[in-house]
Amino acid sequence: MTTKFDLIVVGGGILGTFHAYHALKKNLKVALLERNSVPQGATVRNFGQVVPSGMDLKWQNFGRESLAIYNELHDQADLTIRQNGSIYIASNDEELQLIEELYEINRNNDYESVLLSKNDCIKKFDGLRSDYCKGGLFFPQELSVDSAEMIIKLHKLLQEKMGLQIFYNTTVLETYEDDQKCTALAADGIEFNASKIMICGGHEFKTLYPKVFNDSDLEVSKLQMLQTKPQGIYSLQGNILTSLSVRRYESFSECPSFQKIKALEDPNSFEKKYGVHILFKQALDGSVIIGDSHEYADAKNADDLGYDLNMEIDEFMIHEAKKIIDLPTYEIQRRWFGIYSQCKTKDIFEHSPSANIHIVTGIGGKGMTGSGGFSKFNIEKIYA
Repeated sequence: MTTKFDLIVVGGGILGTFHAYHALKKNLKVALLERNSVPQGATVRNFGQVVPSGMDLKWQNFGRESLAIYNELHDQADLTIRQNGSIYIASNDEELQLIEELYEINRNNDYESVLLSKNDCIKKFDGLRSDYCKGGLFFPQELSVDSAEMIIKLHKLLQEKMGLQIFYNTTVLETYEDDQKCTALAADGIEFNASKIMICGGHEFKTLYPKVFNDSDLEVSKLQMLQTKPQGIYSLQGNILTSLSVRRYESFSECPSFQKIKALEDPNSFEKKYGVHILFKQALDGSVIIGDSHEYADAKNADDLGYDLNMEIDEFMIHEAKKIIDLPTYEIQRRWFGIYSQCKTKDIFEHSPSANIHIVTGIGGKGMTGSGGFSKFNIEKIYA
């Protein structure tokens, strides 16, 4: 069996799917090859926050374009998208200064944000503790999604409305180019042919081009997350990002006071050791997702991170979360980890083994937010 396409995308996560979407918009015939029955990687193991506010200016612009793309797609099918905004909560005067500085930066960039007083925050977010919150910076355009459900619904939408052909349970063992034709050879012996191939394999480095990845500056990050039991009638609107996020996210590094404030932090603290910053997001079933942590290993040593959950990290995150929001219950129904890949020295990994075969991965924690806008830019570049 041989099938012919204009573009083959290897990897059905959010980065691969958005590359397929923008190619479809050019009226190209596109195949999406996904090794699992549904995506299993970082796309379905994250918070489901679309937060351009956390990115540096380049990626904020990609993220803002992603917001428009998500909303456009959601008009065609329910993709679990809620425009309920994001807020960064300051817990002390230094963090208040940072959010005020970020507010000015975003005003100059024409990206809407609203400074909220302590009382405003407490009124808006039920259970937010008055002894923690000093004020907040709210971004009303930002989105929440239930990631695992969203990607499946997005695949279905692109199949039904735009003619995307998806081949699940299809592991690609080899890709090569000859005679102006690119071939992806699957484990079951099927050959897929196309003019171009885009490989968006997330943190899967062992099958295709392992030497390229082992010789790169790619690393993987392991993140732990928790999900409470449903909270009953309690409602927590939006994405809640707190003190440690204010001190971690790239956008704040552009603030004038950032380096001075960072210099005062204890480099040996538990939260620094495990890269913890506390986020909250309520899922569609009323439960609240809490996280997350960050442990790192080079691409070639990814297995060193293991598959166990560190209960000390989970207990620390719950302990810190209780200082921030009084939820009706902190009883946990689910715990998991996700793994994403990122570059140490660049914002994304791009490599072309041949003229028409392109690898794009290492988008880091920017995937849900940045993939829509970046993929549009990248497809335009490849088909220029």
